[in-house]
Amino acid sequence: MHAVFSTGGKQYRVTEGDTLRVEKLLLGEGESIDFEQVLMVTDGDAVKVGTPYVPGGKVTATVKAHGRGDKVQVIKFKRRKHHLKRMGHRQDYTELEITGIAAD
Repeated sequence: MHAVFSTGGKQYRVTEGDTLRVEKLLLGEGESIDFEQVLMVTDGDAVKVGTPYVPGGKVTATVKAHGRGDKVQVIKFKRRKHHLKRMGHRQDYTELEITGIAAD
C-alpha cells in the first residue's frame, strides 16, 4: 500500500515502514502524528486519487529524531566591485517512520 501526502510544502510517496526526513515539526521524539492531506492512495490495482485530498485518507507516523542537514554554501560575488559575501545554511528536519496508511 502506497500513499502520497503533503507537508511542509512538499509531497512524499511512502509505504508502511518507510523512514523519511520532512521539514521540522514541533513534536517530541516518540510522539505520533496524523497527516490528513493525503493526495493519493494505492492498494494493489486499486487507486484512489483525491480532489484535492482523498476523503478519509490518513497517514500515521512516529517521530524518530530531529536534526540539521548538511551545510549549503552560498556565495554572492560581483566582479570589479570588491564585493564577495559568503553565507552558509543548515536546514532543520524531523525524521519520521511511517506506521500506518488508511483510506475509506
